[in-house]
Amino acid sequence: MQITGMLHGARLLHFAGFPATEVLGPAASEEEIKALIDKYGLIFIKPVFKGGIGKKGKAGLLGRAGDLKTALAEKERLYFAEHQVGHVKAKANGVTFEAGVPARHEVYFSITDSTRYRAPTMTLTHMGGMDIEELDKSQVATVPFDPLTGLKAFVVANALGEIGAPKEIISPLVQQLPKLWELFHDFGMTTLELNPIRMREDKKGRLTPVACDFKCGFDRDDPRWLRLGLPPHLFAADYSDFEQEINTLRTHQGQSDVYVINDKGTVLAPTFGGGANSLVTEMLGDDAIISSDFGGNPPYEKMKEVARICFRHWLKQANVLFIIGGKSNNTDIFETLRAMADALREHFGQHGPTPLYVVLGRGGPNLVRGMGALRDTCDALGLPYRLFGFDSDMSEVIQFARKIDAWMKDGGREQIAARLGISAATAA
Repeated sequence: MQITGMLHGARLLHFAGFPATEVLGPAASEEEIKALIDKYGLIFIKPVFKGGIGKKGKAGLLGRAGDLKTALAEKERLYFAEHQVGHVKAKANGVTFEAGVPARHEVYFSITDSTRYRAPTMTLTHMGGMDIEELDKSQVATVPFDPLTGLKAFVVANALGEIGAPKEIISPLVQQLPKLWELFHDFGMTTLELNPIRMREDKKGRLTPVACDFKCGFDRDDPRWLRLGLPPHLFAADYSDFEQEINTLRTHQGQSDVYVINDKGTVLAPTFGGGANSLVTEMLGDDAIISSDFGGNPPYEKMKEVARICFRHWLKQANVLFIIGGKSNNTDIFETLRAMADALREHFGQHGPTPLYVVLGRGGPNLVRGMGALRDTCDALGLPYRLFGFDSDMSEVIQFARKIDAWMKDGGREQIAARLGISAATAA
């Protein structure tokens, strides 16, 4: 669950009283756009992407305008822009018009839940406006702090002093940045990033930090984010029927984060856990149909409905049903696998058989019972399968799924079709 950009970011920052640049949304009239230009002299036009995707500026997906004609031309160019970073693809649906903020200093700031320090961690540098990874470590402060006391002013002041930040920006940042901890903590965020914060100078020479870009992620299992009243469609990666159907299940226990990687892919991989999702997405590449995280101990009813939607949209084209996740601490493996097995049986009953190889890699409570439920279903449907337990290397399991997919493409699909008693045309 991520939000990027100032369209909704500016409203969230207002909850904490943190200054943000003035923003107009996609529905802004020509009169409003012109008034914004007249007021600030320069505006930026940015595409609005659902979900989170970075490196938009480097891809040229940032317009600037000092007059209405240029602003409207940039709106036309960027309104439905498409962007890809690695295997992640996104399509814009609208633009924002954001006031330019003249400044000599740009600041990067973030708060994250750090797995290294097991504590909330602030990252801060006065060399903002660029990728944090490109900076020398001496220019970046990474400071864990106590969540019970929160982000105190002295933590910010000490960090800025250690990295040699200009003296004139220290006091304004010390006054404003601690406010962001309230936003992070009070609404169940797992990450909050502002880059850049531009240090705007008033007529008396005093500096004020102004957020000019925004990114945050929420913990779906923490209900405090619901208090923000954000529309559910914000957290769908696209407008496809599949993603919208899955998105309707997000009010129930368990996660249902999903987006389509390649609608022509051949491996349907319902994945459990963020770490597993990252590894599976990277190793399967374009063979993967979806990227997903269905963890968080989903109940039987939700998991069956998730599986039913996945199967209805993608099972016909899939060579491999690849159910994969790490060793769970709290997810009942029997319930999730029983739900998926029942959904698979019902799908075959309603839509007829389809050539498929089932691969499972999982660990956690009631694993053996869950494997038994999936095994019995595959045997009853006449599907080949391979089951891997918690002691199997996940990367090796993924490689096995890739080899099965290659075998299916090289005649295996037709062999399974013959075994199921369906025609080669159905197997194609």
